[in-house]
Amino acid sequence: MIIKDIIIGHMSVPLKKPFKTAIRSVNSVDDVIVKVITDTGNIGFGSAASTALVTGDTTESIEGAIKNYIKKSIVGMDIENLENVLLKLNSCIIRNTSAKAAVDIAIYDLYGQLYKAPLYKLLGGYRNKLETDITISVNSPEEMTQDSIEAVKLGYKTLKIKVGKDSRLDIERMKAIRKAVGYDVKLRIDANQGWEPKEAVRTLRKIEDAGVDIELVEQPVIASNLEGLKLVTDNVDIPVMADESVFSPKDAAKVMEMRAADLINIKLMKTGGIYNALKICSLAEVYGMECMLGCMLEGKVSVTAAVHLAAAKSVITKIDLDGPVLCSRDDVVGGAIYNNSSITLNEGPGLGIEKLPSDSIF
Repeated sequence: MIIKDIIIGHMSVPLKKPFKTAIRSVNSVDDVIVKVITDTGNIGFGSAASTALVTGDTTESIEGAIKNYIKKSIVGMDIENLENVLLKLNSCIIRNTSAKAAVDIAIYDLYGQLYKAPLYKLLGGYRNKLETDITISVNSPEEMTQDSIEAVKLGYKTLKIKVGKDSRLDIERMKAIRKAVGYDVKLRIDANQGWEPKEAVRTLRKIEDAGVDIELVEQPVIASNLEGLKLVTDNVDIPVMADESVFSPKDAAKVMEMRAADLINIKLMKTGGIYNALKICSLAEVYGMECMLGCMLEGKVSVTAAVHLAAAKSVITKIDLDGPVLCSRDDVVGGAIYNNSSITLNEGPGLGIEKLPSDSIF
């Protein structure tokens, strides 16, 4: 199964409502889509989200990296030689993790097709069903409370609450949401780097003292400040998760060695795809640290790849793969099957994606 060509397209899907965090507000999911075409006629699908404020990658830079570096490096290689293909992919250009992720995902899709098996079985086969949380965007306490109530009515048992824009108001947000949904629902906080270290400690302690009961807090401080992250981890009872602080296996190893966080959030757009994400999983197993499998604001193609990885590995104990359910429609045939919080993998080969909405996107 020889790689013959890589074709780039685009897909845009409006969100049900604006997605707001401490650093950005988004109204649609806009993905760069790739098709990796082989001499056997098999096609591998992949995609990448342009999240300039997180990864530094834009739509233009993703396209440029694929066309000018990745495509030239791996066309002509055999999918059967998976390690060689992925080594070449990762070494042909530095950074550009989103572009690498899009092609990495398509390569793994083809690898599953080559052996006629769903990808999660080839990666470990731990389970074939998952349950995701759902994100509550940062807004007024009243609006966030109403959004939380609606999510619980749909059957979501875990809510990921966006905070980090105003620590005093964040406390009120969490108190109001907990009061509204009760204590049978798990609440996660995601500050998206929005607090200073001492501010994070003060805020989280006040939330603890209010009896809100938080499962974890994600990336409370700026990504580069590992000492600040460790300060928070050492001074609050709520488990702390590193997200933007961890892109590479090397980043993960440093966080684990320092015990700067209690958990790691793996995202394919940060790691450059499944290849490096698997290395982080192995490190986590060695260090005894649980992981979350998360996503940027991505569509169903790349999130399906994340679902396969999450299903494959026991070290991934928390799931934040709600991108497709935030979209106003599902244009992809095949892939992960969503029923609100419940995600099931089909048994098709590779990612199990049958077709995209229209060839006109390419």
